[in-house]
Amino acid sequence: MSISSKENRISLGFSPCPNDTFIFHALVHGQACAEGLDFAEATLADVETLNGWALAGRLEVTKLSFHALGKVLDRYVLLMAGSALGRGCGPLLVARENFPLAAWPRLTIAIPGRYTTAALLLQMFAPVALTTRVMPFEQIMPAIVAGEVDAGVIIHESRFTFQEYGLQNIQDLGLCWEQKTGLPIPLGGIAAKRSLGKEKILAIERCIRASVATALDQPEAAMPYIRQYAQELDDQVIKDHIGLYVNPFSLDLDVEGVTAVRELLGRGRQLGIFSRDFADLPLTSAEL
Repeated sequence: MSISSKENRISLGFSPCPNDTFIFHALVHGQACAEGLDFAEATLADVETLNGWALAGRLEVTKLSFHALGKVLDRYVLLMAGSALGRGCGPLLVARENFPLAAWPRLTIAIPGRYTTAALLLQMFAPVALTTRVMPFEQIMPAIVAGEVDAGVIIHESRFTFQEYGLQNIQDLGLCWEQKTGLPIPLGGIAAKRSLGKEKILAIERCIRASVATALDQPEAAMPYIRQYAQELDDQVIKDHIGLYVNPFSLDLDVEGVTAVRELLGRGRQLGIFSRDFADLPLTSAEL
């Protein structure tokens, strides 16, 4: 069922990273939604800005880190399409040189946002309390090279370029997760305000899934839009990034994906990061 025209404009936010611009290209250009919904005025912002906006309830539909999702489940529900989740794609802890675990308490480690999943994973797997500094993800590697911080947790395209900065992979935080849980690592997802109601939420989800499918079927069509926003302009880096973060989970989280998200939120609650259980609320649109 389509939504009436007077209610068709949806406020949407996603990041300028290649996996998001790839996923949402068809949607924001009016090529993927048969539900009478208008996503043309989408806002692009870095993921930590989007996390903050989600905490404030600014957008109706937004990309956000799964760490942030655990803070806003009273107002937002996770959509089953559009997520970044998989194996071998987690954040990396990098530095100029390797260091023993005993040195960790003396280090300052840059993180790409307080509410990013990268920050949550670092907290989960660090053997001791750490000193962290929040900075935009694209500034982390230059800051390490300049000696402003001792190490940093990198995400997005940085995974493919850190060696060009002379940096070493100290710890693959996604691999730590996979080894401990046997599950894919949930990085970020798309959430919609519960106040939109079930009918509109499911219509939005269908549009996003159609946009993902269109991108996978016509990958080159989105490239000019992707290059417009990408931090790294090398085509192979962009394609590697998309290939890693856009996968079958982006079309549908399915049982394994939802299980991974629940595991992340459950472990966060055990650490005291999330104060509420949320067992009384549907986690995903499929549970509405």
